[in-house]
Amino acid sequence: MQPLILLHSFRFVGLSFLVPGVVSPDLPSAWALPAAYGDIIAAAMALLALAVLKSRLGIPLVWVFNLWGSSDLFYAFYKGNQVGLQPGQLGAAHFIVTVLVPLLLITHGLVFRLLLKADDVASRDSPPGSIRA
Repeated sequence: MQPLILLHSFRFVGLSFLVPGVVSPDLPSAWALPAAYGDIIAAAMALLALAVLKSRLGIPLVWVFNLWGSSDLFYAFYKGNQVGLQPGQLGAAHFIVTVLVPLLLITHGLVFRLLLKADDVASRDSPPGSIRA
């Protein structure tokens, strides 16, 4: 799980949506601001989840990170459609949407799979009638 989460620590590149000259001046701020700040929050959450992964808080923080990170990407898709985002408005940052976002979505899916698989294994290993902590 660590390599999958580590990839998300590089989501700070989403801040390039706020840099004049990297993106078009016509890029709607209604899209750029939530996309950029959502990415930096996801990156910080990924680093935090990595730091405590081996502790008791590790798996719950991975859940929170993964829910936030995937929701952030889906919200960017929704908001882009809502504001009428055009490909030319992304300028040099188009590589984020065309290369990185699909990779991030795949890794979010893989992390969800690992989390659900771990829950399934934990529930099978606990004796019947016991309460899992």
